[in-house]
Amino acid sequence: MDSEQRRKRKRIYRPYSRAQFLSVRSLILCLSFLVCLLFLSSDRFPIRTPSFHPVLSVPSFSILSKSSIHDSFHGKLRLPLRVEDRVLFPDHLLLLVSGKIDQADKLDCLYYNVMNDNPSEIVEESKEKDDIVHQGVLSVDEYDGFRSVVRCPIPPRNYSAAVALGRRGDGVDYYTRSLRTNHTVHSWDRMVYEAAIDGKTAVVFVKGLNLRPHRESDPTQFRCQFGLGNWNKDGFVLMTEAVAAAQEVVRCSLPKSIRNNPDKAQGIRVTVVHGGETDVEREPMPSAVRTHNSRSYDNRRNQRRHKENVAMPSVAKLYNSKSYQKKGEEGKYELCACTMLWNQAPALREWITYHAWLGVERWFIYDNNSDDGIQDVIEELDFQDYNVSRHTWPWIKTQEAGFSHCALRARNECKWVGFFDVDEFYYFPRHHRRGSMGQNLLRSLVANYSSSRTIAEIRTACHSFGPSGLSSPPSQGVTVGYTCRLQSPERHKSFVRPDMLNETLLNVVHHFQLRRGFRYLNVPESSIIINHYKYQVWETFRAKFFRRVATYVVDWQENQNQGSKDRAPGLGTEAIEPPNWRLQFCEVWDTGLRDFVLANLADPVTGGLPWEKALL
Repeated sequence: MDSEQRRKRKRIYRPYSRAQFLSVRSLILCLSFLVCLLFLSSDRFPIRTPSFHPVLSVPSFSILSKSSIHDSFHGKLRLPLRVEDRVLFPDHLLLLVSGKIDQADKLDCLYYNVMNDNPSEIVEESKEKDDIVHQGVLSVDEYDGFRSVVRCPIPPRNYSAAVALGRRGDGVDYYTRSLRTNHTVHSWDRMVYEAAIDGKTAVVFVKGLNLRPHRESDPTQFRCQFGLGNWNKDGFVLMTEAVAAAQEVVRCSLPKSIRNNPDKAQGIRVTVVHGGETDVEREPMPSAVRTHNSRSYDNRRNQRRHKENVAMPSVAKLYNSKSYQKKGEEGKYELCACTMLWNQAPALREWITYHAWLGVERWFIYDNNSDDGIQDVIEELDFQDYNVSRHTWPWIKTQEAGFSHCALRARNECKWVGFFDVDEFYYFPRHHRRGSMGQNLLRSLVANYSSSRTIAEIRTACHSFGPSGLSSPPSQGVTVGYTCRLQSPERHKSFVRPDMLNETLLNVVHHFQLRRGFRYLNVPESSIIINHYKYQVWETFRAKFFRRVATYVVDWQENQNQGSKDRAPGLGTEAIEPPNWRLQFCEVWDTGLRDFVLANLADPVTGGLPWEKALL
């Protein structure tokens, strides 16, 4: 009996096994480690002893500079600026740079002396000879969701356009790394420069196709190529058919993999393959052409086909922005406006304030390389609750393509979009004569046709105004200051329903080509007219001589089409003020819009207008 009780007590009080002991010990160690981590991370117990001096050893070949190391310890990691692409324009060099650039950074463009044809040797020899030219950048802008644009001066004579970019004060090693891996410079004469996803298609913008203006082209001449990395070496490539083409726009079907996962298409590069007169849509991809034939005729034919199927240089990447996501009709703005401009920031306040009063609810400003503080003006207008967005559009003389791009963006936000310039103002003569209020008149006009089964565009004639005897810009704005115009109207501008545009997005700036079954409506001049303040005081007008934004309109300096309505009658090709400029283009004194503005928008006490008021 006693022995049996002793056996039970042994079973009950048997000591822990070795395995049990180790598991308990492990648990205690883990808990101790967690407590230690909490202790070290706590702000109540900072480690600031004199003996604690962390040291970072950087090898001599590191691409990080001392300043970047210093910034990394202060929570700001300064990685090298990576230049993805370069585009050479007549008056500047455009760099497309990965990521967003801190506006506080002082950047330099670095130009290397052209010593030989090997960019790597150019870099090394320039470093040894200290033969590098530094010039400050002209401007920096955000571009799309993953790139910035930097504008550099034209390279000095005998210096390469394969420009490097770096922060001022950093060593040369810090920012020459991109040049060793990428020294390509694209010519603006022939390249793919922009692309956008549009439903099951990609809309690609191309310079250098030389398609006939103002008409559709044969899409079977083209295909689109999608890929990542180096297309000729290690990148994947997908090819699709073009479904529409006109001017500088080619629309292609999206590859199925992208169509099914558009959110994963970010950063995919797109280009166009031009097949010329051959039936290239049935031919294999260039990288897949491996035909060998003993017959010389077939060899020559294959060589010709291969040459015709070479993809155009491209800087265009797909970017599936939220602005391209479709909204229901109920969630859209009734009336929006889009314009493209260069250095016209002072005109924006009057143009936006006035037309917002007429009912415009959303603004798309395509900025064509301005350097006059336009961003500050737009931020001020945004602070005043005007719904304005600025889109960086660095591509010169591409107004038609820019308007096509804007139509894509606006279609998903707006029922109607007006395409007109910042010196063009809508005016309702009939309502003014009747003494009617003018607020929201423009929005009410287009809303009458928002559900129309046939009307998709409303066209309005333009009256061109001259300097009206003035020698300096009018202090209360163009609508009040310029009151003398030409007798007959010139041109017209339009509001369009972007959902009803032809798939080519073909436009001639003044109007778009519509889908089959839809037509435009000409509004009588007695009801609505546009005051186009085209010929302003010389101080303002001479800026037009720098460059015009439309693709198919000759620049003022060129001695072509001097009798065209797109030019000033009697004006030469040089920015020299003609005699009596202030008295020209004056055939009819017309104070209608001036009186309309003062009656409806002027302060009853001071007489001041809304765009004259300083921001409080």
